[in-house]
Amino acid sequence: MATTSTTGSTLLQPLSNAVQLPIDQVNFVVCQLFALLAAIWFRTYLHSSKTSSFIRHVVATLLGLYLALFCFGWYALHFLVQSGISYCIMIIIGVENMHNYCFVFALGYLTVCQVTRVYIFDYGQYSADFSGPMMIITQKITSLACEIHDGMFRKDEELTSSQRDLAVRRMPSLLEYLSYNCNFMGILAGPLCSYKDYITFIEGRSYHITQSGENGKEETQYEKTEPSPNTAVVQKLLVCGLSLLFHLTICTTLPVEYNIDEHFQATASWPTKIIYLYISLLAARPKYYFAWTLADAINNAAGFGFRGYDENGAARWDLISNLRIQQIEMSTSFKMFLDNWNIQTALWLKRVCYERTSFSPTIQTFILSAIWHGVYPGYYLTFLTGVLMTLAARAMRNNFRHYFVEPSQLKLFYDVITWIVTQVAISYTVVPFVLLSVKPSLTFYSSWYYCLHILGILVLLLLPVKKTQRRKNTHENIQLSQSKKFDEGENSLGRNSFSTTNNVCNQNQEIASRHSSLKQ
Repeated sequence: MATTSTTGSTLLQPLSNAVQLPIDQVNFVVCQLFALLAAIWFRTYLHSSKTSSFIRHVVATLLGLYLALFCFGWYALHFLVQSGISYCIMIIIGVENMHNYCFVFALGYLTVCQVTRVYIFDYGQYSADFSGPMMIITQKITSLACEIHDGMFRKDEELTSSQRDLAVRRMPSLLEYLSYNCNFMGILAGPLCSYKDYITFIEGRSYHITQSGENGKEETQYEKTEPSPNTAVVQKLLVCGLSLLFHLTICTTLPVEYNIDEHFQATASWPTKIIYLYISLLAARPKYYFAWTLADAINNAAGFGFRGYDENGAARWDLISNLRIQQIEMSTSFKMFLDNWNIQTALWLKRVCYERTSFSPTIQTFILSAIWHGVYPGYYLTFLTGVLMTLAARAMRNNFRHYFVEPSQLKLFYDVITWIVTQVAISYTVVPFVLLSVKPSLTFYSSWYYCLHILGILVLLLLPVKKTQRRKNTHENIQLSQSKKFDEGENSLGRNSFSTTNNVCNQNQEIASRHSSLKQ
């Protein structure tokens, strides 16, 4: 029987016992399924065309706080305390320095809660603990503070194009702020979204386009027919179902902990160790696929997440998607894997840290990522190893990839080899992230004789780093920027996102005519 205690409701304890899962995990899944139904109701009966943005903010906030209370009990008060104090900092400190104060407070408060959680709850317990939602709220607080700082203090010419698009030009009201942080669509599992995108969705401006009138002034028009998210939601729910099934049936039979089993280490051959390492970490990923894809589906069901139309005129519902499973599993570089994993967190790290620091941005970003994830030593071992793997992989790519571009057969050979190396390197790097503690993590690395650490150091010592390549790849870092294709998509497809819709038709009449034809 599932005997794990919970700080939240025990109403679902019989279900927890029946399915042999901890009560807090059952509460989490049931609340997310409830949020999915609530999202459908929200889009149907509280559509922006039928009710005011004030009502939508109130309902979204109250539902979110109820779900938090059901899952975490009085610990949900931490969400209000963290958000409330941060809002006071924004009001009192002023726009010049509030982003720094909010960053220190929000991250510090999160860290205190994570330390408390580790020493109050069972160390290493896998649970849907209250610090998980606080991680998302911390991202939202710090992102919004930076966006307000950019929009109300810095000059436009000082901003990058993405900073200019996301800049917030007025201070949010308390209701708007709480709705952004604690709405039912994202309070339990996110994902992070920009404040402007969220407000645009709530106010019903998701499908406005702007065209230039005869007098040169902008005229706003409204898309009469909104794209339905039903197909996207059904597809994502199918992915959720398959991921959950895979996790429940495969993950328990292939535990990551078996990599440090004494008998396995003593008897297994090196090919067996490598294969099991890859398969065990492969089996550990579907639980993230399930949680993140379900969260994305909930937002889509409410009508949030529409990016625009692709070149074929099909609606895209990936504005706040957190992962691309196919690209993850077929990654041929360390960077490609991480560009498609936890996408919104990567963007957050890029926007609040990497773009705003001038000294060792890669290292500082890794440190921030480790602190944000929690206080388990395994997290820090993973991210320190990740720094080394990232720099070594970049050096290898810069020095050798251009030799394998042509012919196609040679390129295929290069892709196969780099896929194998990437998957092994990723698995090797994240083992401590799963094991959590220092002793088992070092036991694993010592059983591999720290071979990839040593290889990474040798690569950095022996291979030259070309200055032109280093400048070209400034933003090619783990957990901080998207791939070139995604960056271009973020800019060019920004015409389809909520925050940049008003720029589309002035820049591209072809897109405008496509929208017009779609209306008809």
